[in-house]
Amino acid sequence: MDDYMFRSYVEECRSVEEATNYVEIFNYSDPFYNSCEEHSLTEDEFHNFLHRRGAFSPPETMREGTRLLSGMRLIVQKNAKDKHTFTPKVISLPKDSYEAMVRVMKLPFRGIETTSVVGPFFWSSLDQDDEDPHLQIIHRKSDVRKKGRTRGWEMMLSHSFETNITTGYLKGTSSSDVVSALQYLRACSAQIGHPMLLPVIILSYDLSPANDQRQRDARDWLRRLENAVSLRNEVEEHEQYFQDGLLEVDGLNRDLVECHGHVMWKRPQAYWALAEEMEKAMERCHEKMAAAHVRRLRLLNEETQRVGDAEKQHYKVLRKLHRSMTARLDFYKVKLKGLENYIHTTLERLKVQREALYNIMSQREARLNLEIAGEQRRIAHASKRDSTAMKTISLMGTLFLPGTYLASVFSMTFFNFQETAHPVSVDLWIYFAVTIPITAAIVAIWVWFDRRREAQYARDDEDLEQNIDKMEKDIMFHLRKRTMSKAHTWNSLSSPPRP
Repeated sequence: MDDYMFRSYVEECRSVEEATNYVEIFNYSDPFYNSCEEHSLTEDEFHNFLHRRGAFSPPETMREGTRLLSGMRLIVQKNAKDKHTFTPKVISLPKDSYEAMVRVMKLPFRGIETTSVVGPFFWSSLDQDDEDPHLQIIHRKSDVRKKGRTRGWEMMLSHSFETNITTGYLKGTSSSDVVSALQYLRACSAQIGHPMLLPVIILSYDLSPANDQRQRDARDWLRRLENAVSLRNEVEEHEQYFQDGLLEVDGLNRDLVECHGHVMWKRPQAYWALAEEMEKAMERCHEKMAAAHVRRLRLLNEETQRVGDAEKQHYKVLRKLHRSMTARLDFYKVKLKGLENYIHTTLERLKVQREALYNIMSQREARLNLEIAGEQRRIAHASKRDSTAMKTISLMGTLFLPGTYLASVFSMTFFNFQETAHPVSVDLWIYFAVTIPITAAIVAIWVWFDRRREAQYARDDEDLEQNIDKMEKDIMFHLRKRTMSKAHTWNSLSSPPRP
């Protein structure tokens, strides 16, 4: 079943091209033959490396009694650059080369099914080979695209307990810790007989102190946000959360979201589960390593006593390393537990500040709505005043046109257009003497009435502003009263206090 599914998944994948290297580390009973190499691996030499042919063949002549103690053979792509290299159903080797690598190195077939896995992932199991059992490991972490490129790394390992050789495939982008992990691995070349060495090294870099520092920075950022939301004295007006002396709600809300994203980076719960899976793999590895060590010692006779001593010393180093890595995994679990509590507190404080900011925004919106209502009322009053003025003018035009009226009255006797008569009567002054005072009186009365009406409108506008402020204070008073009331704060099901 695994073979068929592996072939079908490989056929569905498409290939991208990445620069490929190889890493070979071997430890012998005679340290003279120990080797640690890393070089580029061309396509024409790829299959020679898999089958250990040509330049990759084992040493033909060695001193008598020299025996291979442990080894590691890796195909490495440590600076993957293609933007699709960690997208689902994508492999960074030709299909035939990828399939040959998995089969010859006895890597886990299920590795091809993890191309769409995100976040930290670790899986280990023993294969079905009873004569030469292998511990198979899949350890990877990939993420969605950022700035058009995928990020992450993946690793497939297979460890033979009979030969004590670990084979595998390792790939990572430039943002991963693959390069540093390989440097660490070469520095620990004497301990490569343990198959969990490289996964624990990768985990160590993934849980480096930089992760703790990121959480400390997020907490410091949160403290500044709290000071800004609470308008404490610790906040300086020149900080980015203030503009012209006023709190900038949009920038504050944006930074709350960004801070929340920083806190959620590398969740401890995921790495806790990963550490537990690694502990299970350590248990499987310890049992098989002990059994394989006993079998190898039985095969050694008295003539190879020196080889037996080297085997025992090597196994002693591996046991010490095993205890060290087990203790390190316990250390990471305790560290992750404390980090989880720290993050939980940060998230709760972020929640409080977000709710407080929403309250501030609601108050500002309520205040804005009140101001809009006041402006609408003032506009209505202005419209009413304009209509009243027009009504007054119309009324004056239709009812109070004294000049026209008096002119029509006095025109009958004041003017005489006969040839023998004087064209203008000597009593014309009466027209002006009556018209001008009456017109001036009417205009004065209208001006006095209009000013009185404008004063009344001004008092109405002032009362409106006071009503808005009073309305806002009443609303806030009732909100605080409901919030601070013991009847609403304490559990209503509890028994009333005794008198």
